Amino acid sequence: MNGAMLIETYKSGLQRYSMAELRHQSAPGVWSLGQMLDHLILASLDYFEKVEICAADGEEQTLGKTEAGERLLELGGFPPVKIKLPDGPENNPSNTESKEALLRGLDQVLQKMKDWEERIDPVHPCRKVKHDGFGWLNAREWFELNEMHLRHHLRQKEELEQKAGVRSR
Repeated sequence: MNGAMLIETYKSGLQRYSMAELRHQSAPGVWSLGQMLDHLILASLDYFEKVEICAADGEEQTLGKTEAGERLLELGGFPPVKIKLPDGPENNPSNTESKEALLRGLDQVLQKMKDWEERIDPVHPCRKVKHDGFGWLNAREWFELNEMHLRHHLRQKEELEQKAGVRSR
């Protein structure tokens, strides 16, 4: 499933959810569907900002990825495990966004994805921006990380839909 198809999957789910389902948290510390979507949008926009930096004035860097970064890109995705992000405001997405705002955010991600698909190949692979966990990534790797991240959260989406009582409509 490519990035555009992933975004469409998230959008079609979002359009089905009631506001109660969108904001339902099954337990303290467990995200709602709305929070997961807000996280995906913010992370994607951050990744595309890194792509932009690589393209505009990324540091020519001979340093590479961490072992985790190498493994991630070799696998082409995250392993099928839950990842607990460290506590902090940047890892506590909003649970108050409207469906319309989330749809606009997903559309914005989709547009950036389409824009960069056309322009990413000429970006020199030695122009990189550091990822805290994966090391120095170039524009292509940041672009691919976005798709891997969107794919990774599909499992969480299904689990959260079950917990929120979302029915197929």
